Amino acid sequence: MTPIGRNDTCPCGSGKKFKKCHMGKETELTLDSIGDFTDEMSNMITSLPAVAHGRSREIVDSLDIQGLTGNHIGIKFIDLKDYSDLNLFGTAQGKASRGNSGGVFINLYKTLKTDPDNIYLAISHDIDDSTLIHELAHVLDYLGGSKLMPGTVEPLSLEMEIPTDHLEHPEEFGHWLDYLKNQFDIQLDADDTVIHFLYENGCLITGKAIDDKNEFIIKSKSEQIFRFLSKNSQKINERIKELPGYIGSREPKEE
Repeated sequence: MTPIGRNDTCPCGSGKKFKKCHMGKETELTLDSIGDFTDEMSNMITSLPAVAHGRSREIVDSLDIQGLTGNHIGIKFIDLKDYSDLNLFGTAQGKASRGNSGGVFINLYKTLKTDPDNIYLAISHDIDDSTLIHELAHVLDYLGGSKLMPGTVEPLSLEMEIPTDHLEHPEEFGHWLDYLKNQFDIQLDADDTVIHFLYENGCLITGKAIDDKNEFIIKSKSEQIFRFLSKNSQKINERIKELPGYIGSREPKEE
């Protein structure tokens, strides 16, 4: 599916430009257009065999999801390459998912028709602990936090001209990342260490501000993130320089 441009006609059928209609409200758009994703296509995903790559089953079996989030729903892991090979409607959104390595939180509306009782995560055979709990933090955040589904914030990011990453990982996500890190004694990779550091210092944007599309709060917090990363770039670099995923200093470059 070709990404929707700001000035393209909205796929909902209203006749309006995307930026004037469902831009920033992709969850609603997905619900509106769920009929485009057929039962057969949904079944192709939910029929894929379950996998237990890395520590996936060990960690999920130790989580009381209902007690933590108030939602009684399961998590099913499928192989990332098997999922990618289906080449179905939509683009996979996940951490380090390029090259069939990493993890992807599959849009719920792709699996809802044939398996409403599970959230699906596509993971690679070589998934590391940090990537695994990153995706699980998204699940817990969706069920008992910001309610934000990964992969739905890019249009809002473009509209407000702030980094997608500032919206994709809200304060509530940081809470669950911190919980899983401590619960399972996991060393975070470089990227997640930066997110965790921002969470510890109260810099992440709240899910409510994102849901309300509160431009003043979102832009103010985004600017705070830039300032904080710039001010603490040396300290952050010392924390992450020996960690997997390190690509150099994370001092931000404002555009």
